[in-house]
Amino acid sequence: MRARAVPTSPLSAEAVADCIGAATRAPSIHNTQPWRFRVGRRDIEVSVDRDRQLAVLDPTGRQMFMSVGAAVFNLRLALLTHGRVPVQRLLPDPTRPDLVARIQTCPTTVPTATAAVLAAEIDRRHTNRLPFRPTAIPRPVLDDLIGAAAAEGARLALAEPVVRDAILALTWTADERLLKQAAYRDELATWTGGRGLRRDGVPAYAYGPRDLAQRLPLRQFGRCRGAAAFERPTLVVLLTCGDTPYHWVRAGQALQRVLLTATARGLAASPVNQALEIPDLRRLVIDQEAGCYAQAILRLGYGEPVRPTPRREVHDVLAAETPRPPGDPATGGRPREDQEPRAEGEDCHGEGRP
Repeated sequence: MRARAVPTSPLSAEAVADCIGAATRAPSIHNTQPWRFRVGRRDIEVSVDRDRQLAVLDPTGRQMFMSVGAAVFNLRLALLTHGRVPVQRLLPDPTRPDLVARIQTCPTTVPTATAAVLAAEIDRRHTNRLPFRPTAIPRPVLDDLIGAAAAEGARLALAEPVVRDAILALTWTADERLLKQAAYRDELATWTGGRGLRRDGVPAYAYGPRDLAQRLPLRQFGRCRGAAAFERPTLVVLLTCGDTPYHWVRAGQALQRVLLTATARGLAASPVNQALEIPDLRRLVIDQEAGCYAQAILRLGYGEPVRPTPRREVHDVLAAETPRPPGDPATGGRPREDQEPRAEGEDCHGEGRP
């Protein structure tokens, strides 16, 4: 997305807090929200929060880095809508492996229509684990999603019927293997349920029913919401050309752009990632001929609206040395200016493309 530059102007503290709030509404594995933000004078740093990593399900941190990548994409979009060009550097400091991105708030700009449309979908995008209508997704809509992934350096592949059925069979196998592990069940219980007081995790109202036909293996978080007839699912696989933290962050950005584009096109989505969470099964999903690695599997379709899952407040995700957002009793102080080390894996979008 290209944007037209105009003379610079300061970005207010209120605007910064609004941008970080938009970033926190990104999806994350089990709604763990594993991100931290530090606001500097000229930039915003986004880091992983290791305390929120799933040690059993995600020991390598792949899904954690993807989750933070999705938050980075939202942050880029929000900065654009506030009239600033977001220039990002991914994994900019080798001595700080948890630092995922440094986003410079560069000259002011006029956001494009595409950026405005995607930003408007941040609040409307919710994971939907309910049955979808048996309505085919038009090819032009799928092409839009494929283009959204490509814009962020990833590839989105539609799973044709034979491949789809094979993926579903692997997912059933993965689900059964995961549920046999007491440590997995304990970890799942830690991040699910509750009485609606917590600001993270998957609440009971976001659970889905089980499939009467036993065709679609959605993850069971706890006591399911009964049973229902599900559609024959449309599955897409998000792939990257490598499998390092850098590629995981790019995959997270691509995933969020796909999800926001899908929401704008009236689609709902839910992850079907269990087969990717067991290494020997994930290898069966990888496109070895193309040298691609599967990072996410999505079920897409047309569904009824669902409630959003909770999010932590902005002041809860700020690094300790970051001044509080406006309105917080602890507001005050001046952000310190960081030095700018040379970035490895630099990925600058100086023209305002989110």
